[in-house]
Amino acid sequence: MSEERRQILEMVAEQKIGADEAERLIAALDDGRPAARPKYLRVLVDASDGGEGNSRINVRVPLELLRAGVRLAALVPPHALARANAELDRAGVPIDLTELKPQDLEALIDHLGDVTVDVDDPDAKVQVYCE
Repeated sequence: MSEERRQILEMVAEQKIGADEAERLIAALDDGRPAARPKYLRVLVDASDGGEGNSRINVRVPLELLRAGVRLAALVPPHALARANAELDRAGVPIDLTELKPQDLEALIDHLGDVTVDVDDPDAKVQVYCE
């Protein structure tokens, strides 16, 4: 839930505004936003190996899995995160797991609905999007 929605609900609970006013404010917040937040990250790949075979990959990752992962990372001891960061860095993945915050992930997920990646190649087609 966004901070703005939380504030509106708190105003209703404190009887500072009525339900009609809250509904109007929430509708104003929703203007310009998609009706529903994305629930899945979808990756589709159709590729030809140059011979007779074709490969088709269809991956659907629940975004809730990302949220759960960030919450679980908060439970990992700092020394273990440091070791994981060192291994990720050695593998060429420059991510600092100690910097993962749930609020940052929510902002990312809010913007994922606008992201679409299409790659057309003579031997492959790749699509990445949220649904």
